[in-house]
Amino acid sequence: MAVPDFARRSTVGRVYHHRRVLRIMVQRDLRVRYAQSFLGYLWTILDPLAMSLVYFVVFALIFKRAEVGYSPYFLFLITGLLPWQWFNASVVEGARALLAEAKLVRSTRLPRELWVARVVIAKGIEFVLSLPVLIVFTIAYIIRGEAQLDWQLVLIPVGMALQFVLLTGLGLLLSPIQVLVNDTQPVVRIVLRVLFYGTPIIYTVDHAPGWLATVLWFNPMSGILEFYRAGFFQQALRLEPIVISVVMCVGIFVLGRFVFKRLERSVLKEI
Repeated sequence: MAVPDFARRSTVGRVYHHRRVLRIMVQRDLRVRYAQSFLGYLWTILDPLAMSLVYFVVFALIFKRAEVGYSPYFLFLITGLLPWQWFNASVVEGARALLAEAKLVRSTRLPRELWVARVVIAKGIEFVLSLPVLIVFTIAYIIRGEAQLDWQLVLIPVGMALQFVLLTGLGLLLSPIQVLVNDTQPVVRIVLRVLFYGTPIIYTVDHAPGWLATVLWFNPMSGILEFYRAGFFQQALRLEPIVISVVMCVGIFVLGRFVFKRLERSVLKEI
């Protein structure tokens, strides 16, 4: 079957043209992940729950500083940690996307971007599968009269779409560099540890000094978390980090696509 012109020209078009192959790859990843784990699906929700509990105990119970976030603080933590889990896992595994299946990447004529998209989509599905825990706690807090929802819940899919663009861009940027530079993976892990505390997950940007708050706006996850949390809390959306986040996510995607195409031949020779 002839490949349409748009599929030959654009990354999105190339991936979309091979969407059936991509679906099979994602299904395989999910089966392998859950088949090789005794607890399977439970790991998807245990990790963010455990981390939320730790930070809740430290800030709300020990230091009595639950005001670093919105109330109820435990719900605030979950709405930040679940998207972060998707972000962290996608960046770590996305950076290794080409190396992890080097033989297939080298021997097939499929667009190499598929391996990056596969990771981001699979981790995104795991994120969606973790949302029931958020729903359960939301219902519990509503029953207790400590939370209420509003129409801005419709912004959650916007946040997911924006995060998908960001993660795909980062995967396209990092995966060829990882093949060519061996030290990329440990650097990525260190940066992610630092970035966790530079992302308003356990606190709000309001609690940072003026200059630091402005710096935090340039973390694209800051604006994305605004979308995720908008429907759960009564605070107004901050437009500055949202606008910056949209611009940065699109910019990172364009940069990632450019770097990926420039380095693709070198990567194929290396692996």
